Amino acid sequence: MENGSNEIPDIKERVISTLKTIFDPEIPFNIYDLGLIYKLEVDENSGEVLIEMTLTSPSCPVAESLPREAENKVRAIPGVSSVQLVLVWDPPWSPDKLSDAAKLQLNIL
Repeated sequence: MENGSNEIPDIKERVISTLKTIFDPEIPFNIYDLGLIYKLEVDENSGEVLIEMTLTSPSCPVAESLPREAENKVRAIPGVSSVQLVLVWDPPWSPDKLSDAAKLQLNIL
């Protein structure tokens, strides 16, 4: 079976699906739809993944655990050979980074 077939999602799709299983404890949305993932680069051939993410606030109570959870869950995806997760604070997160689905649920779209 080829990697590009409809039966086997590519690594990037699996990474996004995995990130959507991780929820911010303060806002009831996953970190992907919250817009906390600023950059996602996946090399489909080598399985290397680069994630730049932020948190809703530098004083977020899960500042230590949430990035670690994301990195560990992505690292466990079949086909992923390495994960580099970088926590960034610039630009600061704001509600305008929410996905359209999250904005709809919060009635701000």
